Amino acid sequence: MTQIPEPEGSRLVDIVGFAYFAIAFIARLPFAMMVVGVLTLTVSVRGSISLGGLTSAAVGVGTACFGPLLGAAADRFGQRRVLSALALANGAMLVLFTLVVSASDADALVLLSAFGIGATAPQVAPMSRSRLVTAITERMPAARHPKAISATMAYESAADETVFVFGPFLVGILASFIAPWAPLVIAAALTVLFVGAFALHPTARAISTHRDADGRAPSPASALLSPGLLVVVLGVVGVGMFFGTMLTSLTSFMADRGEPEQAGVLYGVMGVGSAALALGVAWLPPRFSMRARWLVFASVLFAGTLLLPFVDTPAMMMLALGIMGIGIGPTLVTQYSLGAARSPLGRSATVMTMLGSGTVVGQSLGAAVGGWVSEQAGTSTALLLPVVAAGIALLGAILNRPLSASGLTRAA
Repeated sequence: MTQIPEPEGSRLVDIVGFAYFAIAFIARLPFAMMVVGVLTLTVSVRGSISLGGLTSAAVGVGTACFGPLLGAAADRFGQRRVLSALALANGAMLVLFTLVVSASDADALVLLSAFGIGATAPQVAPMSRSRLVTAITERMPAARHPKAISATMAYESAADETVFVFGPFLVGILASFIAPWAPLVIAAALTVLFVGAFALHPTARAISTHRDADGRAPSPASALLSPGLLVVVLGVVGVGMFFGTMLTSLTSFMADRGEPEQAGVLYGVMGVGSAALALGVAWLPPRFSMRARWLVFASVLFAGTLLLPFVDTPAMMMLALGIMGIGIGPTLVTQYSLGAARSPLGRSATVMTMLGSGTVVGQSLGAAVGGWVSEQAGTSTALLLPVVAAGIALLGAILNRPLSASGLTRAA
């Protein structure tokens, strides 16, 4: 096993290096651009919102099928080998999709290539969480683990919030000022360069001490199907569905007012507040348990969505988005913290990738359904979908309460 050569007990930034955070942040941007970029290009070239929704869903299906397997491979063989291969494969698939959607009339080929994008997606965010949790638990004193893990999950979720807001915005800018294919080509370049750099970073050599010489984990794979983990996966799927349905219904809302390009600006209102509050989770008192946090902040998110059926002006929409932003960031932080706390020994990358896949699957499904409903039934009906998605996240919090063992009720 190769350890990161830093003194035990130092700060996390001293252990992994400042450059790590910059590389990991940029490397996760293409992942946030995939779903919207595929949707934008397909609708632009084919003129079909329904096909665009299906291609977005195909990306999510590919991620759902292969994401956890890639996480398991990273746990077994190390992140460096897995991510190096994925950086090249995913970059190639992104470019291939831009060619297929323009050159082929066969919808099946378009959907297959979109599936390939999701299947090869290098999920940097879950891999980063796994690396940092491993660094904390194996290189810091045990007394510092709870606060360090909480702060790390807060930062990682804030970074996710930022790229998931900035990603669609960047897709819109590039598609408008260059060409509809530009976002995916640029995402391919970022994938090769920055995911490659993330794969080659020294932290990628660190392997959990819980793995034996053959790379096997002490806990069986069946431990990944424990109710405590599955309910967290349900929760992050609900959050992902909220992202997808909120963006598509908001776009439809602004399109009805002749300003569809302003949807990203309004969406940013929620994203900025969400990211700020996600960072603030690290300073919440330990007695405010994780199961209580999930329930409280998911309730705030759900309450904010209940305003959507009554929104009739952009100003009212901004108010609703601001309230939802208070709930969404801390909810996501808490879900990932619970996932880290409940990870079976030696399977942290697998668990984090399961949660990352759940977010993308939910986003893809939400975008596909939201686009179809907006087109077929109108904006008023589409605005009900975020209510359903937030309800799923809240349902996960309710189901989680009896599943939280005494050792998991304190904030990680």
